[in-house]
Amino acid sequence: MTAFLIVRAEVDPAVRDAFDTWYRDEHLPDAVNAFGAAGAWRGWSDVNDNVHMAFYEFADLAEVNRVMASDALQRMIGEFDRHWQGKVTRTREVVESIQTI
Repeated sequence: MTAFLIVRAEVDPAVRDAFDTWYRDEHLPDAVNAFGAAGAWRGWSDVNDNVHMAFYEFADLAEVNRVMASDALQRMIGEFDRHWQGKVTRTREVVESIQTI
């Protein structure tokens, strides 16, 4: 079944616009390529203005777990931290789709 890496970021309002541009133009395309993801999408929460969510799609849970243990993920984390450390906090979740209608 399809599985997802979900990254939830809480963004300092002072850097929101710069973060949005960087994620759109650099980080999302770079992450898709580095991870070999089937696709990705992202958006801002309608409940909390400063919460950004990114979803990376994979064929199955094994692929997500491979990425979670990869050097590619560590490189992407390093690049993210280089730009946003102290301004953005984030968490990662791995979710396997168990039902679609």
